[in-house]
Amino acid sequence: MKKILVVLSVLWTAQLNAQSKIIAEGASLVQVATGFSFTEGPAVDPQGKVYFTDQPNDRIHVWESGRGVTLFLEGTGRSNGLYFDNLGNLLACADEKNELWEFDRLKNHKVILTDFEGKKLNGPNDLWVDQKGGIYFTDPFYKRKYWDREEKEIEEERVYYLHPGYEKVSVVADGFVRPNGIVGTPDGKRLYVADIGDKKTYLFNVEEDGKLSEKQLFADMGSDGMTIDDQGNIYLTGKGVTVFNKKGKKIEQIDVDENWTANICFGGPNQSTLFITASKSVYTLDMKVKGVR
Repeated sequence: MKKILVVLSVLWTAQLNAQSKIIAEGASLVQVATGFSFTEGPAVDPQGKVYFTDQPNDRIHVWESGRGVTLFLEGTGRSNGLYFDNLGNLLACADEKNELWEFDRLKNHKVILTDFEGKKLNGPNDLWVDQKGGIYFTDPFYKRKYWDREEKEIEEERVYYLHPGYEKVSVVADGFVRPNGIVGTPDGKRLYVADIGDKKTYLFNVEEDGKLSEKQLFADMGSDGMTIDDQGNIYLTGKGVTVFNKKGKKIEQIDVDENWTANICFGGPNQSTLFITASKSVYTLDMKVKGVR
């Protein structure tokens, strides 16, 4: 009886994937590595390798299709969210001192942002880079055990824009409970921001000077991290992965057998592998759609 149930389960999964507009036919979620403390911040490089963080252990690891996961770097400033800039540098929300860091190809780092108007940031969490090289990032307050401070220096939890050249930083959106996940469209004209504290995700228009306008509700769901595919679908995380089309209609639910699904991106040589960071493990899933930059 158990063997029959397993076969039926596999057949049912295959049937669901055949009907899916985004998951490759016959594909299933694959756990590619486990044993971490808490995985976060996946970012894909131009070759399709995915870098992700194990923040409690202060490490960045890298996954490569066909090779698996290897350690990239220890001592990362407690990096959380990651993203590659347009020059191939790895940017990180370095949570230890609430800064933004830049790692070059030789793994050397420099601090590119330390504060806003002389006040310590709450805790840069996730980020996205536009075509000009400017950086949008969320700044929620999650008190860490390794901090030496108890209170906020900036009361509001907002979205900021670090302008190209890193000489100016501006507030571009506020009014959130706790902003977290963030991603923009490939043309740079729209930006999605998840307010995980209010269980909402919003869509903004991006102006020429980097400012955000015309805030509108996209989905009645918050998200820890998020990504976008080449069809404009938006992937939100938390209890597994929930996918919405560009009109805000839910089109897919990808269950992940972990306590929490933190973040997500597309990777692999063809950008057709969904890479998921979830608690103590990381997973991949073959897709019909592809990621975008």
